[in-house]
Amino acid sequence: MQSITANKLQKCTLEQVQLLQDLAIQTYQETFAESNSEALLQKYYQASLNLPLLSSQLQNDESEFYFIYSSDNDKQQNIPAGFLKLNIGAAQTDIFDPDALEVEKIYILNSAIGKGLGREMIAFAIERAKQQQKQYLWLGVWEHNYSALAFYKKMGFIQFSQHNFDMGGDIQIDLLLKRDCELKA
Repeated sequence: MQSITANKLQKCTLEQVQLLQDLAIQTYQETFAESNSEALLQKYYQASLNLPLLSSQLQNDESEFYFIYSSDNDKQQNIPAGFLKLNIGAAQTDIFDPDALEVEKIYILNSAIGKGLGREMIAFAIERAKQQQKQYLWLGVWEHNYSALAFYKKMGFIQFSQHNFDMGGDIQIDLLLKRDCELKA
């Protein structure tokens, strides 16, 4: 039996933009490749995960990226297992509510799923929201990502709306979910 050590969240810096892009593409590929064509995924990567755009987002004062590191005795500790992107104010992608914090991206490598990293990142997002005096978190999740929907429901999120999501030219539906910051994670 492997001994798991503490997971660690660390803010992503501009110098780590290539690592962020690599991790974003890998986790996105692992999450959505079975349900979307490679051509659609490549269009999405070129439009939404390119280095200039990610660099700009890293320099936006209303956005924060964090890597989560998960280590056990057999693996290096300096390789992130996932990442989180949080937005407030005008950086939010849809709601633009000054009382809200958006969890725009939360992705974990398939090899690290089931280690509590998602729960840890949501708890961290709640703490960041409270520090910034936000009332609630919100996020969008693809209507066919059933495992993510089940996770968010377990974490206290409820659906309040939906919006279109452009996946490389294929318009898909994201369900918009929110949860109060005062609920226990």
